[in-house]
Amino acid sequence: MAAGEPPTEPLSIEPLLVGEGVVVNASWGHIYGPTDVAVQPGGVTVLQGSGGRGRTALLLTLSGRMKPTKGTLHSFGRTNDAHHLFDHAAMGFIDEVDGIEQTIRVRDVLTEQLRWNAPWYRWVKQAGDDDLERICRPVFGDLELPSLMSYVEELPELTAALFRIAVANIRPRALLVVGGVDNLRRIENSNKMLERLIDLGRTQTVITADVNGAPEHRDLVRVVPVDNLTDDAFVRLEPADRIS
Repeated sequence: MAAGEPPTEPLSIEPLLVGEGVVVNASWGHIYGPTDVAVQPGGVTVLQGSGGRGRTALLLTLSGRMKPTKGTLHSFGRTNDAHHLFDHAAMGFIDEVDGIEQTIRVRDVLTEQLRWNAPWYRWVKQAGDDDLERICRPVFGDLELPSLMSYVEELPELTAALFRIAVANIRPRALLVVGGVDNLRRIENSNKMLERLIDLGRTQTVITADVNGAPEHRDLVRVVPVDNLTDDAFVRLEPADRIS
């Protein structure tokens, strides 16, 4: 196998996450489940299921942002330990978690994240071109980066989505959970976004979703059908339903 080529055999036989009979209820009622799901390490796992509040809540559960009400979720050597999972997972491109104020510049978003992730005693200057390149290039690949002075609301659809993922992945974790690629309006953009997630999946475990699944790609993309998801519009979580 040539250097840099992806593996042509299964990445692992030991799942990174296993959910068995997972059910999540919120303060206002049932969200999804019971649902079984298994995620292998590395590559991209695409959860195939209808969009809506149930699928979104499942992604939140798999990133440690929501606790299962019933069932078991095994992850990173622990069972039903949402805080431990939270520490190992980054999440992006989900409005209920990482929605960015539209009337704000790219530079200001990056600066805020750099300061948030720096030690409290360290002064962090305003983000520059080097920061933009370092944070965004791994996610964007060969695609054009946004300019520092662009307003988030003016970014093209795909650029805005990849920027949110880059900000979420500013400190890469073992697991990266991304909102459904089918949330993009243009199929071409969904395909390009999946290609970028595949590239990230060479060094991280990536989870996303699509109502139609996705074509498998050199064992770097796995499609996992999930059942018992609600197809209603997502209802914004109450503070008590989300892990702080």
